[in-house]
Amino acid sequence: MTLAEQAQEFVFSLFKDKLSDSFTYHNFEHTKRVVAAADEILGHQAIADADKEVLLVAAWFHDTGYLHGVADHESFSIEIATGFLQAKEYNPEFISKVAQLINATRYGHIPNDNLEQIIRDADYAHFSSPDYLHICELLRTEWQKTLNKSYTDLSWAEENLKVLTAQQFYTDYAIRNWQPLKEKNCKKLNKRIKKIKEGAMENDQLTKKKVKEDKMERGVETMFRTTLGNHTRLSEIADSKANILLSVNAIIISIALSTIIPKLDSPGNVHLIVPTFTMLLFSVICIIFAILSTRPKVTSGTFSKEDIKSRKVNLLFFGNFYKMPFEEYQSAMNEMMNDKEYLYNSMIKDLYYLGLVLEKKYRLLRITYNIFMVGIIITAIVFVVAFKHVAI
Repeated sequence: MTLAEQAQEFVFSLFKDKLSDSFTYHNFEHTKRVVAAADEILGHQAIADADKEVLLVAAWFHDTGYLHGVADHESFSIEIATGFLQAKEYNPEFISKVAQLINATRYGHIPNDNLEQIIRDADYAHFSSPDYLHICELLRTEWQKTLNKSYTDLSWAEENLKVLTAQQFYTDYAIRNWQPLKEKNCKKLNKRIKKIKEGAMENDQLTKKKVKEDKMERGVETMFRTTLGNHTRLSEIADSKANILLSVNAIIISIALSTIIPKLDSPGNVHLIVPTFTMLLFSVICIIFAILSTRPKVTSGTFSKEDIKSRKVNLLFFGNFYKMPFEEYQSAMNEMMNDKEYLYNSMIKDLYYLGLVLEKKYRLLRITYNIFMVGIIITAIVFVVAFKHVAI
């Protein structure tokens, strides 16, 4: 696992366990967007691998300081990143570079080198996103909860336009690819401001009701997206841990088969028979449980029209439709999309069963690690006893 991947896992756990729900914008999703944007720019620049690693680590940690609040969060981010890297015994020069890049994300900072330009452009890459207006609403909600700042629709649109206009990209890639998209978002904001000022909405009451419904829907969508992402990442972590156990025990078995077992037919090595087969037994058991934790479950792959009418089938899970003709699946999906309750219930069901799968994975993994630990201890004891017996 690379350092950037370790940083991702660390930051994900940190945000999941300690970040307040009030941070609807500065959370793991935002961090993931920044890292992806930085990686996108790096893919179009000739930069040394060491500098890439520094940049990606800084991107993962640049907003972890929000665990301590909004004020001076960059300094807290540097402290958290420094502690993480010191625990992994990275040299002070590497840590200093990471701290410099995190510090470069401060509002209004002028970048001093290419790496600072990249991380600043990545931090503002959402200015060019097609979902920019939705992302801004997340920030608006966060400021209301954390800073007690409230904006009307008009003042918020004007504030965003002001920031969008003042912000500039620094890297050639961002200027060439993101600047035109940012300008499109400026046009969208101008249209929104004009529409609000002209009183395009029929009446204030309907407007407030619609905004409230839109916010609720966006909140629900964000919740589903975040939760599903968390489930997926936890599943990937579980599979990774299972693969580690599979690899370690496979190595143990291969070493035993190639090195120790061929020597057991010698009278002088009789005392090694029991310890060797004890070690092999526990390794095989570990492999079996690791495979069980990652083994996929096969489902029928079909559904009936009655299932659709009674809202019983979850069309969001591939195992329920992979044997169905495309026309029938398309018709069923269209019916589900026209029924908001059915759609949300399907998403809830999807999350629920993903949770059950995760519980099984981690339960089997815990058993596997316990078996591995006990096996190592017992094998070591048996080897010691065997050698003492020979010595006597």
